[in-house]
Order: sequence, then C-alpha cells, then structure tokens
Amino acid sequence: MHESSLIPDLISKITALASENGSHRVTEVHVTIGALTGMDGDHLREHFIEAAAGTVAEGAQLQCRISDDPLSSAIILDSLELER
Repeated sequence: MHESSLIPDLISKITALASENGSHRVTEVHVTIGALTGMDGDHLREHFIEAAAGTVAEGAQLQCRISDDPLSSAIILDSLELER
C-alpha cells in the first residue's frame, strides 16, 4: 500500500487526539506498521518527518514496530506522548 494515503491519515489522527487532550505538542508517537504496507520503520520516519512539519507532531520521535499479522495493510497508532 502506498504511503501517500497512510501518512496523512496518521497525521490527522495524531492532530485530532492532541487537540482532544488539550495538547499543543506531541513528543513521541508509537505505531505498528502492517506487513503489507511495504514500509519499514526508517521509510515511515522519512515520510513522517515531512508530513509532520508545521503540525503538533513536528519534531516528535516516531517509534515503530512491524505487525505480527502478515495480512495487515495499515499503520496503527498505538500511543502518543503529549506535552501541554
């Protein structure tokens, strides 16, 4: 699956959760990468840095793990660390 749709969706979820929790900055993001996305942690980080620029996630550390499910094609947002 191509990152052009996955990354904006991830940033949108992060932004919404930060807003819901009254946070103006995300310091850390934990995700699970589906095996069928065709991405590894380094590849996702490159795109994440670009997409996060100018958002509450700019500068956040991205922690990735690969899903155990060989049929997963999603990037799952596991958790966030927020700064108020």
